[in-house]
Amino acid sequence: MRIAYGIHGFGRGHAMRAMSVLPKLAQRHELLLLAGGDAYNALHREFPVLRIPTLKYHYGRRGKLSNYLNLKRNASMVLDLFLGGPAFQMVEEALADFKPDVVLTDSEGFTHRVAAHMGVPRITFDHFGILVYCRPAMAGFDNVIRSGNAFVYRTLFGEPDRAVVSSFFDAPAVRPGVVVVGPAIREAVRQTPPTRGSHLLAYINKGEHEYTPQIEQALLSLDCPVRLYGTPYRDVRGNIQFKPIANLPFIEDLASSRAVFATTGNQLFGEVTYYGKPAMGMPMACLEQRLNAMQLEVRGVGKWVRRRKVTPTVLHDFFAREEEFGANAQKYKARDGEREALEAIERFAGELMEERAASSPRDDRTPAGSAAARETAETVTDAMGDEASVETDDAPRDSTLGQG
Repeated sequence: MRIAYGIHGFGRGHAMRAMSVLPKLAQRHELLLLAGGDAYNALHREFPVLRIPTLKYHYGRRGKLSNYLNLKRNASMVLDLFLGGPAFQMVEEALADFKPDVVLTDSEGFTHRVAAHMGVPRITFDHFGILVYCRPAMAGFDNVIRSGNAFVYRTLFGEPDRAVVSSFFDAPAVRPGVVVVGPAIREAVRQTPPTRGSHLLAYINKGEHEYTPQIEQALLSLDCPVRLYGTPYRDVRGNIQFKPIANLPFIEDLASSRAVFATTGNQLFGEVTYYGKPAMGMPMACLEQRLNAMQLEVRGVGKWVRRRKVTPTVLHDFFAREEEFGANAQKYKARDGEREALEAIERFAGELMEERAASSPRDDRTPAGSAAARETAETVTDAMGDEASVETDDAPRDSTLGQG
């Protein structure tokens, strides 16, 4: 099967989710990766990736997300996306050359809309779908905000043929062709056993804006070491060690931490759940992260606080309940989201290839027609059960990954 996979490049969570399924997808199928921004930086050393533009969030002078700047600085890219500009055409040429059977996207607009334009079946694999294709428990005005978020998401990306939603908490789907799977855990996380050290693992997404002097003073007040990722700093200040982003060192520090303080991306907190760590969440200014943060208190595994309200008292109160949160965290065993996601992606791809072959039996972009689709659908269960097929050697370095 030929799969084109577009990955959104703002923040590292999208790339980390992709890394959980990429080795096996690359082993079983031919794969074209398209990504920009943080996702490109995280992936291109291990996999061949076509660099594409990425929509970004922008901050004002006080370090707060600015709707005005978001609209102003993303306007040209949005016009390119809707009017078929140079970036759209670049992606279209790449997909036309590759001839994918399906397109898989993680909140990435260009691959999604180009696939729709070309009539290629589309599958989304992200967490934002929890707000679009599911109904998570939330009250009051948040439901209005959720509807607005869902409208923007659908406007940018259109409606996929199937949706796979990866989440460390569940929510009911609202239409057929949607499945919620557990957090997609990377193999490196699986191979690093949890221990309980003395340090707090801290991660601030976009720390150049989100990390403030107020937060620093709160962290400096703690009587434990803090290993902090996500900021532009590389020094030591009191008990805080500022560390550069790096996959394995971060995983090792997370696995050996006593607790976690972080912005509340779902992919990170899936890994926090996997390790059973108590956590203090500090959501960025968006509903998705606030929903994730609220789940910490719903589950009794931690607390959450808005950025401007982080104080020494808040952090000391969290540590006063550390044993309670840790005991509750051990009750939540992370689902095998990697296995569930791969099974859903391959099953959906097989279904879509069948549907496409039935409606266009002579479409030569599906090399083996419905027979290939049937073979894919029938062998998913066997492939998922074959643990010997999990490991791969060095990733190929040409324009595609895997050999079908």
